[in-house]
Amino acid sequence: MTILREFDNTRAKFESITSQYKNLKCAVTGGASFIGSHLVDALLSFDCNVIVIDDLTSGKKENLQLSNKNLKFVEGDVTEVDLLSTFSNVDIVFNLAAIHGGRGFIESQGKLMLKNLMIDQVVFEAAISSGVKTIVHASSACAYPTELQDSVTNLNYLSEKSANFITPGGAFADGVYGWTKLMGEFQLSTLVANSNTKGRSARIFTAYGERENESHAAIALIAKSLLKMDPFEVWGSGQQTRNFTYVADTVMGLLLLGQDQDGLYYAANIGTTQHVKVVDFVSEIHKQIDWKPGSFFFDKSKPEGVASRASNNEYILSKFDWEPSISISEGISATLKWYKDKLDRSTSILELKEKLNAR
Repeated sequence: MTILREFDNTRAKFESITSQYKNLKCAVTGGASFIGSHLVDALLSFDCNVIVIDDLTSGKKENLQLSNKNLKFVEGDVTEVDLLSTFSNVDIVFNLAAIHGGRGFIESQGKLMLKNLMIDQVVFEAAISSGVKTIVHASSACAYPTELQDSVTNLNYLSEKSANFITPGGAFADGVYGWTKLMGEFQLSTLVANSNTKGRSARIFTAYGERENESHAAIALIAKSLLKMDPFEVWGSGQQTRNFTYVADTVMGLLLLGQDQDGLYYAANIGTTQHVKVVDFVSEIHKQIDWKPGSFFFDKSKPEGVASRASNNEYILSKFDWEPSISISEGISATLKWYKDKLDRSTSILELKEKLNAR
C-alpha cells in the first residue's frame, strides 16, 4: 500500500486524482531512489504502466515492486540508455535522475554535480522528441537565492517568482547543486517553449522519510538518536531552520503537477511553510524514543547550509487547493518505525560517520 493512503490529509486528494492517472504510461528516471520509488508505488496503485530507469548508484532494487506486471525496470545511466525508444508512447516523464546527496556530499562534490546539466538535457530532449505530453522535473529549494535564506531572525518564505534567470538577483543559488537545479528549470522551460510538451519544475524542500539514507540530515539525526550518541552531534549551530517535508507530501505534489494541464510551463514549491529549528526536530525524535543525551556538540566545522528555509505556498494552494501538511510528529513517527526495522542500518557511531558524507 502506498504511504499516501496512511494519512488523512493526503488520502482524499490522492483518491481524487486516481481516475486522471488510471491506465497512463509513465516513466520515472531515478525511480529506484528514495522519493522516486514512493512515486512509483503511487503510480502503480493507479494502475499506470510504469517504466523506471535507474543506474542504482543511490537507488535500490528492493525499493521497487519488481514482481508487478505493470512495472518495467531499465538499469542504466539515463545518458547512456536509448531513451527515445524507452519513452515511446509515454504520457508523463517524471525526471528524478540526478547526482545528489546530503549536505556533506553536495558541498564536497561540485565537479560531479555538473553532470546534472547533461542528465536533464538528455532526458528533456528525448521526452519532447518522443511526444511525451508532460515532463515533471524534480528541482530543489537550493535553486533559491541564498541571500533570502541568511537569517534565523528575519525569516523568509520563498515564493516561486524569487528564483529565475530574468529578474536581477533572482539567480544566486545555493552551491553548485542549486545552480544545476536552477539551470535545469531554465533548460526545461526553454525546450518546451516550441513543442507540444508541457513542463513543470517541482521545487522540493527538505524531503525526508522511509528509504532515505543516512547522508541526509533527518535520517542521520534519527540514526544518532537510536545509537544513543552522547554527546549528541549536530552539524552547525542547530538554530538553522528547515521546512522538513514528509515524503508522502512530496509525492502528492509531484502527482498533482503531473496531472495538471493548465499552462505550458511553471515552477511550483513542494514544501511546508514551517520554519523548524534543527534542534527542535532533534527534540521531537528524542521525545518519541523516550531518550535524550546528557549533552550536545554543535560542530560548526561541518557544513550546515543556509540559515533558514521554508516555502511560500500561495501558488500551489491557489492551483490545487492543497499544500504539504503532514506534521513533524507524524512524519518522524513513520520514519522511526521504518528505520528501526531496517536490516542494514548503522550499528555503531563509527559505521554511521562513514555514511554521513556518502551519496
